[in-house]
Amino acid sequence: MGEERLKAFASVTFDDCFVVRNMKVVEGAKGIFLCMPSRKLQDGTHKDMVHPINQDFRQYLEENVLKAYQEELAKNPQAASAAQEQDA
Repeated sequence: MGEERLKAFASVTFDDCFVVRNMKVVEGAKGIFLCMPSRKLQDGTHKDMVHPINQDFRQYLEENVLKAYQEELAKNPQAASAAQEQDA
C-alpha cells in the first residue's frame, strides 16, 4: 500500500476488555475507508487477522472510526493541510 494512500492507524477498545490495533484509514478510488489488521502470507496475499462478522457491524465500526479520524483532523488543521499537500 502506498504511503500516500495510508492516512492513519486506529485502535478500538470494546467494552474495556478487548482491543483491536493497527486498523488502517486508507484513501481509495471511492473515498476513505477502513482496513482491518492483516498479515502478509507467503504467496504475497494479505489475510485479515480480525474482522466484523456481519455488514451492519462493519458499517458501524467504519463510520465511527472515520468520524473519529475527521474529528482529529478538525482539531489539528496543520496535520490536515499537510496530508492534503502530500496527496497533491
